[in-house]
Amino acid sequence: MNELKANPEKQKTIEIYWNGEKSTFDRLPLKTHIITNKDNLIEVVEKYAVPYLNNDDILFITERIVACTQNRAIPVNEIKPRLLAKILCKFVHKTPYGIGLGIPETMEMALVECGTMNIIVAALISVIGKIFGKRGWFYHIAGEKARAIDGPCDNTIPPYNEYVVLAPNDADQVACNIAKSIGVDVIITDINDLGGNILGASSSLLNKDMLISILKDNPLGQCDEQTPMGIIRKCENNKIKEHA
Repeated sequence: MNELKANPEKQKTIEIYWNGEKSTFDRLPLKTHIITNKDNLIEVVEKYAVPYLNNDDILFITERIVACTQNRAIPVNEIKPRLLAKILCKFVHKTPYGIGLGIPETMEMALVECGTMNIIVAALISVIGKIFGKRGWFYHIAGEKARAIDGPCDNTIPPYNEYVVLAPNDADQVACNIAKSIGVDVIITDINDLGGNILGASSSLLNKDMLISILKDNPLGQCDEQTPMGIIRKCENNKIKEHA
């Protein structure tokens, strides 16, 4: 069995300070084939992750491959944005790490997924926030479904460099189903180089804030690493659950 190594320009091990104490964790990326809607996610996990798992590990899986196996990846040329989407996307703050809702096609899918009125209200609140020098109000109102929408990017592995990928459905249930199959806790993550969220978890005892801190530098990478899942492994007697 090959040794698991960190992705280029990423650190295998991270030290975090939590509740005043230093804790150390390994983050071990797992390389897979390109996942599509023809794949069964549990079978993918059993093939690529199970051979490396220890009993106390936590498996983290990107929301993108969960969505892809659920037919929630849509070719961008099949999306026909309405006029409202073309207008609203012009007001989205763009970052170097992803398009987000900054193009008509992704904004159209936000309108479909989250509701037209909800997105309009979020946009109005966002404008007010910007007046006061505050960012992030749009996604606070629009919700995680809007935040998790990924647009086409040049540095994304084909064919998904020409797709819009939506948030996965029932992420908590997906995590629970996989955990039941493989015997360790599972989280579904939306992590990029600016931060992240836990969209689904197999246990309510998992400390999501701590997990985000462990993954904050995006150990799976943002380009063509082809590592859509990884393992969090305690280097010492650290606790990621709220209670023993």
